[in-house]
Amino acid sequence: MTHSFNELVIGGVFVAPFIAYAATALGLFLGLRPILHACRFGKLFSHPAVAELSLYLTILGLLTVVF
Repeated sequence: MTHSFNELVIGGVFVAPFIAYAATALGLFLGLRPILHACRFGKLFSHPAVAELSLYLTILGLLTVVF
């Protein structure tokens, strides 16, 4: 199965689709942060920053696989 990648054009410059995925994942992650903070997500892990990075990478990976 082949993917048809649609390039993102910003100011006449072609941007790789991965950049759009990374920006979308960042937006989704920043939207989830208040919910995670309310659920005390950081208290579950010894290194909350690493757990948040892992969650961001999981979202990014899912976006790249689905789209």
